[in-house]
Formats: sequence, structure tokens, C-alpha cells
Amino acid sequence: MSSTPVPPTLRKKVLRVLFISLLLDLISFTFILPLFPKLLEFYRDHESAQNHAEPTLLARILAGLNAYKNSFAKPINDRYDIVLLGGALGSLFSFLQAIASPIIGTLSDRYGRRTALLWSMTGNVLSVALWVAATDFRTFLASRVVGGLSEGNVQLAMAIATDISDESQRGATMALVGACFSIAFTFGPTLGAWLSSIQSVKENPFATAAGFSLFLIVTETAYLYFCLPETLPTSNQVENEKLNGSGVKKEEEKPRVRTNSHTLLNATHFFFILFFSGMEFSLPFMTYDLFSYGSKDTGRLLGFIGLIASLLQGSVVRRTHPLKVVQMGVVSCTVAFFLLGRVETQKGLYAAAALLAVTSATVVTGLNSLSSFEASAGERGGKLGNHRSFGQIGRSLGPLIFCSLYWWAGRETAYAAGAAGMIAVCALVFGGLKVPPGTEIVRKSKAKAT
Repeated sequence: MSSTPVPPTLRKKVLRVLFISLLLDLISFTFILPLFPKLLEFYRDHESAQNHAEPTLLARILAGLNAYKNSFAKPINDRYDIVLLGGALGSLFSFLQAIASPIIGTLSDRYGRRTALLWSMTGNVLSVALWVAATDFRTFLASRVVGGLSEGNVQLAMAIATDISDESQRGATMALVGACFSIAFTFGPTLGAWLSSIQSVKENPFATAAGFSLFLIVTETAYLYFCLPETLPTSNQVENEKLNGSGVKKEEEKPRVRTNSHTLLNATHFFFILFFSGMEFSLPFMTYDLFSYGSKDTGRLLGFIGLIASLLQGSVVRRTHPLKVVQMGVVSCTVAFFLLGRVETQKGLYAAAALLAVTSATVVTGLNSLSSFEASAGERGGKLGNHRSFGQIGRSLGPLIFCSLYWWAGRETAYAAGAAGMIAVCALVFGGLKVPPGTEIVRKSKAKAT
């Protein structure tokens, strides 16, 4: 925390800019999620019609995925070819984010959050512009690579939220970031699917969705450029000195005494995302096998999860200490794994989905808050970037590992293994993580004052 408190008017302004910009960013980001199957089918069929003399990049990738798929003991439906390709691209995107996140965070500590965020937005604009122009798979793949390497909005939003919050405000501010996720994932995919039905360019049937996504990203970039002030603590201190008319040098920030090591927090983040993302990716396979779910049914299920998660973010999560939030989420996730391994009815499926909504609303938000408590002013960007990087590594590995187990050993074994993994995560959370001294006391006393 900075040695100089952030003025309430500045905090309110930054929170408003943060919420609006992050919502624009995440809605734009979620446009593409429901489009992956049809989008990749379009590129596959388009390249097949070209009669290339040699196999294209997409053809070679699909051949490799088919060889992997055919190695399983149980036959896998051909409809999963495209789903596997979408998962592979998702893993690539997460892996590139894992590489870029610490670098972007460190640069924000050195040059400022606003500068790093605007450079990140430049990469995002380029990424979406490539998608608009992507009439072939190579260009589309390039857009995903650029996007993975430049996507720093979420981690920088967390760093900014930490800059403008003291311990009593930290959980509520992080919950605001989480609420943006929940709202965007509730409405963004549906809007993206609707826009994809409007075909304005023959060479790229998804140009309308991509074009509107580009419009949102450009609007967000302009909004940040004109409205977001710098929040790096050293800059705040200089600004406050000017406002107060004081030439007296403020007392330097004391070294932070850490309650939870970043190693433990990062490991918890990695293992949680490893199991949780694997389960997320396997869910469409399970719902198709059990209930013959199509894209609309899956979208309805995900919307249900997003709606509950957003309600929890705005009520329970923002008023609860981050450690208790994490504990609540990992227990809910463990129970959800057990239910998904045995579910036979849609009522049971939606009961498990409600537990997953609790998990979505709590764990990552709480871990981000705990990580921010342990970072001093000059290292927040780097530490939060490292924390996010560990999660993205888990997200790049989880779908491949979990779905391999799902296809080799079956649903019951896969989800039982996932539940066992989540029990291990519970052991880390309940046995290893501690409440930073004074945070609950400060939280209660300042809540009364406000």
C-alpha cells in the first residue's frame, strides 16, 4: 500500500474507469468463445476447397490432433475434432499469456500502469484487426498469438485496484474486477453468437462480430487514454504533494512483512486452475454424451453460471475476507466434482453448475486479493503478473490432461481424480494460507466509518 492515501474522489474516478474499460474489454474478448467450432470449421472447409498441392498448416495440425485422438482406447466422436482444435488454440493463448504476464507487470512497475495498459491495448487492437482480416487460418492464428502476448488488461486492472485500495477496501475492489468477468461471460458469448449470424463479408463470415469487437477495443483504448490517471504509488505521492503545497518529502514505505509467501499463493493458483480449467473444458463433452446438449443448451448453462457468479460478486464476495472467500470456493468446487462424476439428471447438472458459479465468483478473486496484500508498492505489477502467469500455465495444461483422463478412463474416474486434486488444493488453502494481520480489524472499523 502506498504511504499516501488515495483521495476518495480519485479512487471513485479510477474505479469508474476501471469498471467500464474492463467490461468493454471482456465483452469483446468473450465474443469469440461460442464461435470457435463454426469458425474453425469454416477455415477447414475453405482450405479443403482450395485443393492445395501440399498440406496446409491447419491440415497438419488437424492430422496431429486426430493421431492423438485415435490413440485412445475408447472411440471419440468426430464432432470433437474441431473442439480439440479449439482447446489447443486456447492452451496456446494461455501459454503465451503465462510468458507475457510477468513482463507486462514488471514494466508497469517501472513505467506506470497507464503506460503499460495503453501498450497492451495497442497489441489488443492489432490482434482483433487481424481477426477482422482473417480470411485464412494463418491470419487467424496470428491474431491469437498477438492477443496472447499482449493481453495484460486483467492483471493491470488488479494492480490498479491494489494501488487505489487499502486493506479495508481490497476485497471489495477485487470483487469489482471479478464482477466484470461474470457480467461479460453472461452476455458476451450470446452477443457474439448473434453478431456472427450477420454475414457482411463473404470471405470472412465472422467479420461482423470481429468488427464490433474491434469497435469495443478501440473505444476502450480511447477511453483509457483520455480518462485513466496514473495510479502507480510514487506518482500519487508526487501529485498529493503538489495538491497539498508541501515540499516535505514523505516517509518512504516500510518493507512489507509477509504472512503468505508468494510461492504458496502461486502454487495454490496453479493447482486450482489446473483442475478447474480441465473440468470446464470437459463439460461440453459430458453434457453432449449424457443429455445431447447443443451450443444453445451449453450457452444457457454457462449463462446460468455467470448470472449466479455476478450476483455473488456484488453481494457476498465484496463483504467477505478474501481468505474465507477462497475457502468457500474450493469447498464448492470439490463438491461439484463429486456431483459431476455421478450426475444422471439435468437437475443434478444444474445443482453442480450452481456450485461452480460459487467457485467462479470466489477463488481467483480471493487469491488475487491475498497476493496483493503481500506485495509492496514497487512490486505489485510484477508479483500480480507472476501470480497470473502460474494460473495461465495451469489453464494451458488442464484441458489436455483432464480430457485425456476423461477419454481413457471415463467420466467417473476423471471427476473422482479431479475431486482428489481439489481436496489437495483445500489442504493448501486451509492448512497453509493465513489471514494477514490486522486486515479483518481494519476492514470492520473502516466499514463502520463509511
